[in-house]
This record gives sequence, C-alpha cells and structure tokens, in this order.
Amino acid sequence: MTFAELSAARYSLRKFAATPVEQEKLDLILEAGRNAPTAHNNQPQRIFVIRTPEALEKADACTAAHFHPPVILVVAYDPEPAWKREHDGKNHGEIDAAIAATQMMLQAADLGLGTTYVGMFEPEKLQAAFPEMAGLVPIAMLPLGYPAENARPSRLHADRKPLEEMVKYL
Repeated sequence: MTFAELSAARYSLRKFAATPVEQEKLDLILEAGRNAPTAHNNQPQRIFVIRTPEALEKADACTAAHFHPPVILVVAYDPEPAWKREHDGKNHGEIDAAIAATQMMLQAADLGLGTTYVGMFEPEKLQAAFPEMAGLVPIAMLPLGYPAENARPSRLHADRKPLEEMVKYL
C-alpha cells in the first residue's frame, strides 16, 4: 500500500476486537512516536502504554469516550525541554506531541491495527490516576487494537472539502 492509499484508508476506529496487540507491533508504533520530528529536536513527547485491566479501567474513568481497546497510548509532553519560539514564547510541545501521535496512528494502520485520537478526557483526572504523568501535559488518548469484525469508518469519513477550499497559492 502506498502512503497516499494508507492516509486515505486510515479511519478513527471505535470498535475493537479483544485480540491483544503483539509486543513487536507495539514496539514499532512506539518507535514511530520516538522518531517523530520535533522543534529543535528537543523531543518533549512522552508516551504512556496502558494495557493492564486495572490501568485500562482507571484511564476509562477519565474520558467519556468508551471504546474498550486492549491498549491505550496516552501522549503527553514535558513543557520544560520543549522548544519555545523566541518571538512570543509559544511552547511547541503540544505540536511535537501531536506529530508523534500522528506518526503512531499511521504506523498502527500500516500494521493492520486501528486507533482514534481522543481529546475528550479530563487531564487532571488522568494525572491523578497516573502519578507518573506529574509535570507533563497530556494531549491525547489513543485507543489501539485490532478492528472488531463489524468495525467500519464513520459515515462522514470520506466527506472532504475540495482542495481549492483548503489550499491557497500565494
């Protein structure tokens, strides 16, 4: 599959099979997040792998998006080492972490796994449930796993604005 085919075919998976994710595939996905480009190569992204039943239950209590995957990747960033733009001090940690999340989602799709980017969660509850996240800024929860047999893209998946509406040549 070409990259163009992969990026067009990838969709937000919301129905997961109970099949566990193999460690080899998880390692490739995590490596994609580690290899993500970051501003000034400061690499502020942090990734938490949630996969024990107890940890999954705690994470599930922090969001209204209940998909019951075998794994959840929590993507966060450390604001201290993140690059800050000199002009206005804008911290690029969230951007760096979002790039890492995107690369992990695409790697997962390439391996036959599915994800969805969940931003609908309570960061304070997540940090209270997982003290390991103290001092970090969580930006996304990525449910990860194999698609359930009846999983399908949303009916809106293929609806795209025309390129002319999104791109302006100057």
